[in-house]
Amino acid sequence: MRRSAAAGLLSLPAVGALTSCASGGGDNEEVERGEATENNPFGVNADAELEVVIFDGGFGDQYALDAEEIYSGSYGPVEHAKTQEIQSRLQPRMVQGDPPDVINNSGAEAMDIAALIRNDQAYDLTELLDAPSLDDPGVTVRDTLMPGVIEMGQFGGEPMWQLNYAYTVYGQWYSQTALDRLEVEYPRTWDEMIAVCEKARQQGMAGWTYAGQYPYYFNFTLYPFIGKIGGADVLRAIDNLEPNAWRHDAVRAAFEAYHELTARGFVLQGSPGLSHEESQDEWNQYNALFIPNGSWVENESRENTPDDFRMAVGPPTSLDSSDAMPFETLWASGSEPFFVPAQAANAPGGLEFLRIMLGRESARNFTSLVSSLTAVRGASDGMDLPPGLTSASEVLAAAGDNLLLPRLPDWYRQLNNEEIGGAIAAMMAGDIEPDEAINRCQQAADATAQDDSIQKFQHV
Repeated sequence: MRRSAAAGLLSLPAVGALTSCASGGGDNEEVERGEATENNPFGVNADAELEVVIFDGGFGDQYALDAEEIYSGSYGPVEHAKTQEIQSRLQPRMVQGDPPDVINNSGAEAMDIAALIRNDQAYDLTELLDAPSLDDPGVTVRDTLMPGVIEMGQFGGEPMWQLNYAYTVYGQWYSQTALDRLEVEYPRTWDEMIAVCEKARQQGMAGWTYAGQYPYYFNFTLYPFIGKIGGADVLRAIDNLEPNAWRHDAVRAAFEAYHELTARGFVLQGSPGLSHEESQDEWNQYNALFIPNGSWVENESRENTPDDFRMAVGPPTSLDSSDAMPFETLWASGSEPFFVPAQAANAPGGLEFLRIMLGRESARNFTSLVSSLTAVRGASDGMDLPPGLTSASEVLAAAGDNLLLPRLPDWYRQLNNEEIGGAIAAMMAGDIEPDEAINRCQQAADATAQDDSIQKFQHV
């Protein structure tokens, strides 16, 4: 009944980008559904095995193992694997029509979900959304999710193709201890940012560092900064690949502000060559004050974070009082994507596994283990949270409805990570001026818009 052994998963050779649809030539045999009941809304076959593959990154895989234990208590056994090489290990199986039942499609080697959707290789999760939630059959899964989670899984239409399980607050991460030592407040305007960075330099500390090897990390603050200056419509135009979207005055103001950090020498020397972990280590060692990142950073850098660090996050610093959106505006959205392959042998089991993960027990366990909020509304209420996650919860509450949701990173992964990221990297390294960075971004966006081989998405 089952497909090729998962042992082969970790010995497959690396492959390039997915270039063809699933051939259907794999040895998966679809598991027959059982009877759907209130406790088993998808009709999971209790005798069928479930195969789950987890990205072995900052969140580890213990949370998944714990959810799998709940699953196997009611259904069949779970075959579990973890890897950092999602694309190179799993794309061959996707092409062969022999995928696992659930894939945590994350990390630097994540598969292009847009390409998978285009090739009919992702399962429509609307069935999951409309199912009764694990804790209250009177409430659907849809109604338990945080704002933007469903939208993040949609790609220009109604179906939801992926579930972003973590709920990430992006912004300027810092040490409250470092600010206190400098006797400064968190900068709310760019003039205040420059003043804080100057004071930090006088004390031997850089104002900023970043993951130069992965320059799209800068977008975690740059995109919401652009949105705050010019309004959410500016980001929508960028996402929609509209002509001259990158030449908007808000983009220029944001680029010029960030370039000022480099021009004034406020960026930690060597940052362009740092990995995400190396930049976080420099930050943890009080060598830099701010770092653009997401709320996974608390768990990912836990081993090297001093006990007195008092990790915190703030919204991107505003430009000035003319900004279109208030200071509290930030980018917060679902992250850490999961999907069920369309050709999964046990798709009902995959849906049930995700429903279990969205139950209160699993959601609170995830937060406890990895210092991250989840997609489940209110799941962390009453929990004793670490400093960084406490701060993330506070800024999220302060933002209210002023949340931005850039889609370029997941709609056009290569454009965002390589072309846009490369232009910003060159600007932050001091190799090019803001005008040249803007031109490169616009040219790359235009090339993507004109490439008929790339599926296009639009905000609805």
